[in-house]
Amino acid sequence: MSKDYYQILGVDKKASKDDIKKAFRKLAHEYHPDKKGGNVDKFKEINEAYSVLSDDQKRSQYDTFGSAYSGSGAGQGFNPSDFGFDFSGFSQGDAGFDFDIGDIFGDFFGGQRTRQKRGRDISIDLDISFEESVFGVERKVLLNKIATCKVCGGSGAKSGSTMDTCSTCNGKGQIHEVRRSIIGSFSTVRTCETCHGKGKVPREKCANCHGRGILKSDEEVKVRIPSGISDGEVVRLSGMGEATTGGVAGDLYIKIHVERHQIFKKEGSNLIMTLNVRLSDVLLGTTAFIKTLDGEIKLKIPEGTGFGEILRVKGKGVPYGNKRGDLLINININIPQKLSKEEKKLVEELRIKGI
Repeated sequence: MSKDYYQILGVDKKASKDDIKKAFRKLAHEYHPDKKGGNVDKFKEINEAYSVLSDDQKRSQYDTFGSAYSGSGAGQGFNPSDFGFDFSGFSQGDAGFDFDIGDIFGDFFGGQRTRQKRGRDISIDLDISFEESVFGVERKVLLNKIATCKVCGGSGAKSGSTMDTCSTCNGKGQIHEVRRSIIGSFSTVRTCETCHGKGKVPREKCANCHGRGILKSDEEVKVRIPSGISDGEVVRLSGMGEATTGGVAGDLYIKIHVERHQIFKKEGSNLIMTLNVRLSDVLLGTTAFIKTLDGEIKLKIPEGTGFGEILRVKGKGVPYGNKRGDLLINININIPQKLSKEEKKLVEELRIKGI
C-alpha cells in the first residue's frame, strides 16, 4: 500500500523544502525513541518520509509513482549533514541503536557542527575594604588550577623537538566515521584522542607535562578591581580559568565582598554620612572639621540648618570615568536629654520670644 509521505509529515504537497525540514524536526523531536512517549516505528516512518521529500529527485519520482518506486524506504535514512550534525559519542547497542539524545538533538535543533573545547570555569571569593571598593584596587590571588605548561608553552613537546603529523587523524584533528543503525546512517565527528584536535604530535614529549601541554600547578593572578564596585558583584576574567588540551581556557569569576564602613555608605556614585551637631551649632551656624576618604576637610554649617538637611561636598564621592560623585552629609541635631536650671531659663526666654 502506498504511503502518503506528505500526510505523515503533516505538510501540503506544495510545501517548500524549508517547510518539510521544519515539520520533520518537530516530529522527530516528538517521537524520538529515547524520549518519554517516543515511538520507534513512528520515528522510522517520519525519517522515511523526510528522506524522500527532502531530495528533489526522489520527491519527483514519488510524486509520479508513489512510495512503491525503487529506492524508497526507511533503509535510505536521512543525511545528518543536511543539518550540520555532529553525532559524537554515537554507538550501536544491543537493540540496534544506543545514543544520547542530548548529543544528537543538541546539534539537531539549532546547534553547531563543531564546538571548541573549553576548560573549566573557576569561582573564588575576595574580601576588600570599603575604601578599596570606592577607589579600586589591584590584588594578587594564588590559584591552584590546571594551567598551560610553562616549559613547553602548551605544545607538549620537549624543547627542540619537532612536531609530526598525527597518524591517527592524518593531521585533521578529528575522526570522521559513518555508522548505520535501525534508524539510518549517521555521520559522527569526534576530536582525535591522540593529538587532542591539534593534528600534530610531538616527536619527543615534554618531561614536565608528559606531552599533555597542561598540568595542575599554582599560578599567581593579578586582579584589577574597578572603582565603585558593590558588595556581591562579580568580576569576570576571560581565559583565566582552567586550561584544556586542544582548546581554550575557561574564565575566572571573582565574587567581591566589601567590608562595612563605620561612617560612610555608597549610593550610586555618591557617599553618604551622618554628622551629629549641637542645637546651638545649627541655630548660630558653625564650622566643623570632618574626616573623608580623602582626608580631613572644613565644612561650613549655615545658621538655621534644619534636622535631616543634606549638605553636599562636591567631588568627594565615588570615582566614575573621569569624574567623581559627591559626599552627602546628613545633619543630625543632638537634643540634650536634661537641662540645667540656667539652660532651662535660657530656653524659656527663647520660648517667650517665640523662638
